[in-house]
Amino acid sequence: MSKNSGGRKKPNPLANVQKADRNRNLAIQAGVAAVIIGLIAVIGVGIAMKKKDKDDPGPTPTIAAAPAANGITGSLTDNGSIRIAKPEAKTTVRIVADLQCPACQAFEAQYKDLLEKSVADGKIAVEYNIISFLDKASGTEYSTRAANASYCVAEQDPSKYQAWLGAMFAQQPPEGAGGLPDDKIIAIAEQAGYSDDVASCINDQKYSKYVKRVTQDAFDSGVQSTPTVYVDGKQVDAAQLPQAIAGAAGQ
Repeated sequence: MSKNSGGRKKPNPLANVQKADRNRNLAIQAGVAAVIIGLIAVIGVGIAMKKKDKDDPGPTPTIAAAPAANGITGSLTDNGSIRIAKPEAKTTVRIVADLQCPACQAFEAQYKDLLEKSVADGKIAVEYNIISFLDKASGTEYSTRAANASYCVAEQDPSKYQAWLGAMFAQQPPEGAGGLPDDKIIAIAEQAGYSDDVASCINDQKYSKYVKRVTQDAFDSGVQSTPTVYVDGKQVDAAQLPQAIAGAAGQ
């Protein structure tokens, strides 16, 4: 048997091809692994950011307690209600309502004058616990946007709050109609005497996260529908509000 020159074996072309394929496969696997690791990192960051956003309660409204020219003060209660009152008020009426709720609109139309006069006379404090559970009824999260605006206007001037709330209920859109746009909510605020400084708070939905937290807290506390009315902490039939106020005042 003859030998090649120098006693060396002839190169094996197939071995070279297999080696190249192995190297290429290793490179592909390394690339795929790098992509997978990168995707895992991106997903992890995304999950962490979503969790952080979910856990972030957002800012809490700051409602001035100093009395306005008419003597009415405003403050924020522990359950997120906007308290409108004169300092001498002895009876407290808490109203849990949604600005998209037709029954709440009817309640406001029936008792608006009673509530405003009773506050102005120093007889009662009204705590407006505005929540948002009817977002799906508008398709534009109108309940949340309106509740956010509620905090925006109360923060600027609580003495005008009841007038604004009455105007909002008077112009309540039908369910499924898309809700009032933000510029309309701002216009209602300006008509109620608020300055255009309130616009950024409304447009930015500054307190939307706070609204969602307050809404959940209301239902966790046992609220099942709106309007739900309490007089001095005791739930009463909304239709019996005048009698309940009179009874509390006579105690």
